[in-house]
Amino acid sequence: MAFEKTYPEIRDAVSKLCSQFSGDYWRKLDDGSEYPTEFVQTLNDAGYLSILIPEEYGGSGLPLSAACAVLEEIQRSGGNGGACHAQMYTMGTLLRHGTEAQKEKYLPKIADGSLRLQAFGVTEPTSGTDTSRIRTTAVRDGDDYVVNGQKVFISRTEHSDLMVLLVRTTPRDECSKHTDGMSVLLVDMRDAVGNGLTIKPINTMMNHASTELFFDDLRVPAENVIGGEGNGFKCILDGMNAERILIAAECIGDARWFTEKSSHYACEREVFGRPIGQNQGVQFPIARAHIQTEAAALMVQQAADLYDQGKRPGAEANMAKMLASEASWAAADVCIQTHGGYGFTQEYDVERKFRETRLYQVAPISTNLILSFVATQELNMPKSF
Repeated sequence: MAFEKTYPEIRDAVSKLCSQFSGDYWRKLDDGSEYPTEFVQTLNDAGYLSILIPEEYGGSGLPLSAACAVLEEIQRSGGNGGACHAQMYTMGTLLRHGTEAQKEKYLPKIADGSLRLQAFGVTEPTSGTDTSRIRTTAVRDGDDYVVNGQKVFISRTEHSDLMVLLVRTTPRDECSKHTDGMSVLLVDMRDAVGNGLTIKPINTMMNHASTELFFDDLRVPAENVIGGEGNGFKCILDGMNAERILIAAECIGDARWFTEKSSHYACEREVFGRPIGQNQGVQFPIARAHIQTEAAALMVQQAADLYDQGKRPGAEANMAKMLASEASWAAADVCIQTHGGYGFTQEYDVERKFRETRLYQVAPISTNLILSFVATQELNMPKSF
């Protein structure tokens, strides 16, 4: 029941907004591997992408739990908030660590939609989830940093104006801690593309806005460092924790969509002269998926509450993301099984959502790495890497 009794007005409004974008809309985009520009613009115009920005900068000033409610409802409606959810979770880095000058310069424009902050540049081909081993460097040169390197699986760069980019400003072997020596740069994509930044789209089975980035002497103003040089890892964690909690909320929305779809179909579909939902062999998996979802939702709520208290809930954010992604995948599997052959047809939207929700056991952090984190950080077991 996480967030179910919270922000009812927001939930109702988001649900009504999403009803304007039917399954036909999402299927057409999926067929063409296209970005949902109209949907994102509608969300922005309604103020939902600026929900975390303080009121003094033109936003709603609401906590992360409100953003969770928005994204959960988008997924529950059958849509996909992945096209724009980064504008919410990247706020964690900028809001908590940005200077007043940076906030005044960028937040009002992000709030009114004239600037889009939807790209989060962390992952690299050689390091994957081992963030401390990133090779993209930024070297100070006068009033600028000169950036060289490569990023991969960075979403929405072709549809963003700004990117939160993690770079190395001090070589890893010169740092006392392997997480030191990294910095966060706020990159203006409008100036960067063609002037040191090259974007290459990646074709994937879902998340059709994924790209690979190449940096070749890209100059970024030193005033765009967020949180000070060398403090990037700490700054990025606030974005990552928000990211995991918000994506967990999306997974809860997915899971509820699948379960509602399953139960409705099981009541309507008749085989051997009665609804298939009358058979316990059909009932029980759907009920189990529902129970698993509600348990995961409580973990998501706990993580969001801790984040809203100003804490850094790394363990809770990771556990919420893992439990929610597994709940959504279990519900998706049950939904396919309940629909039988129809589950694989496009018109039911099950196969599309089935593909989309599978992503979240891999990104933004894999299930295995979450288990490793919990084992070492929460249970004090020795590291395996």
